[in-house]
Amino acid sequence: MEKMTFIDLFAGAGGLSEGFVKVGFEPIAHVEMDAHACKTLETRNYYYALKKANKLQVYYDYLLGNISHEDLSENVLNKLNNVINASIGDNNTNIFNRIDELCQGREVDLIIGGPPCQAYSVVGRHRINKLEQDDPRNLLYRQYARFLKRYNPKVFVFENVLGILSAEEGRYFNNIKVYFRTLGYELDSRVLNTSDYGVLQNRKRVIIIGWKKGSGFSYPELVAESNPYTVADILEDLAHLNPGDLNPVTKYAKDTNEYLKKYAIRSDVDFVTQHVARSHNDRDLEIYRIAIDKWLSNKERLKYADLPERLKTHKNQTSFTDRFKVVDIDNYSHTVLAHIAKDGHYYIYPSREQVRSLSVREAARIQSFPDSYYFEGGRSAAFKQIGNAVPPLMALRIAEEIKGSL
Repeated sequence: MEKMTFIDLFAGAGGLSEGFVKVGFEPIAHVEMDAHACKTLETRNYYYALKKANKLQVYYDYLLGNISHEDLSENVLNKLNNVINASIGDNNTNIFNRIDELCQGREVDLIIGGPPCQAYSVVGRHRINKLEQDDPRNLLYRQYARFLKRYNPKVFVFENVLGILSAEEGRYFNNIKVYFRTLGYELDSRVLNTSDYGVLQNRKRVIIIGWKKGSGFSYPELVAESNPYTVADILEDLAHLNPGDLNPVTKYAKDTNEYLKKYAIRSDVDFVTQHVARSHNDRDLEIYRIAIDKWLSNKERLKYADLPERLKTHKNQTSFTDRFKVVDIDNYSHTVLAHIAKDGHYYIYPSREQVRSLSVREAARIQSFPDSYYFEGGRSAAFKQIGNAVPPLMALRIAEEIKGSL
């Protein structure tokens, strides 16, 4: 039997796609405007192709730095480049033409994706006071809808931030629902917290699922799972790390644990990549030590106004007072955002012995990416991709239920 197929729009690094691939859906195309994320998607495609061909050692040689990305590509037989590096906008002709080629006569069963969410985010609205009426990001759902009209999938999944519910007093969200219904779809939405699906992070997202009218489909029952694990389960097997260490490959420091095995986070080899953290200046390190001590001693968050004057660099001491935040090792992490690419102040490692911000691999694990997932483009690009991603474990649960219903 042919696999059910999907198109991934606004694909990012592929977190949403990863869940659907894991349960057997076949990606016809990933459409993404960021070049680094596109290379990440290509690398992930090579991983799956080499795994299918029982040639994973080639992939691991790439991670170890023994071969180039070009060498990696040359080891993949019958590869079909389904990653489209393009911006979805008013003229999607070239994207449509390329997807038509990739379809090879097959129907599209599913379209998934989440348009960039800055226009709907609470922080974004605070910064500009109100949504600009002419901001094109507010209408990206209409671009998403163009793909629904052209490929007529059985089901679609549309992911976004909570702010989409309240933007312009709910008008935008209502417009989205009305517009999708005019295309012949019924739909429903839920606010899902990733921590209910194995992700060790409190991250709430709006998930709209739509289906063709009269198909008998309905919004799947996504039952929350017991999740007794904590961030400690993510951190304990990774090597001690100093800020600014430049080791692209490190050995695991301990044996695996129940969480890492249950959710297939850890690789089946003895090394891990991208366990690298940014360097910090002396002032920031001193602030980190204060924040870590307050949190580990009393579960108390550092407030910027309480810092010694010599450590303050901002005049504004009333907004974003928790700009320095330690990750809770005894619980789930707070939400990982793309801002982690700019600085690590909001993601301080929870240990007096390792005074630094999170490494790329630690952030990826908090987002539930497996250790075999490699993010291209360097450290800052990797952080950005991770922060923008849909956690694969939540995507997996959505994909399982949709597959069962279809």
